Amino acid sequence: MTVNQVTPSARGCEECLAIGSPWVHLRLCRACGHVGCCDQSPHRHATAHFHATRHPIIEGYDPPEGWGWCYVDEVVVELPDRTPQLGPIPRYV
Repeated sequence: MTVNQVTPSARGCEECLAIGSPWVHLRLCRACGHVGCCDQSPHRHATAHFHATRHPIIEGYDPPEGWGWCYVDEVVVELPDRTPQLGPIPRYV
């Protein structure tokens, strides 16, 4: 499985920024660069992005955690590199 280097789409969860909602952590789609919030956040936008697009791999983006997750196989995956942040990232929770 190839994991792409991408450009992050926003300096926070795209959807949460649009509606003024807080998030806990950010996840980055390694297929297209969409930045969404984690499943501990109120709206779970990263998982919603997977269901809408079927893009399988996310990266722990904020804080930069150095791991990936495959939604399809439900396993942690090794990433060849970390995506540079479009900082500073606003803190909400």
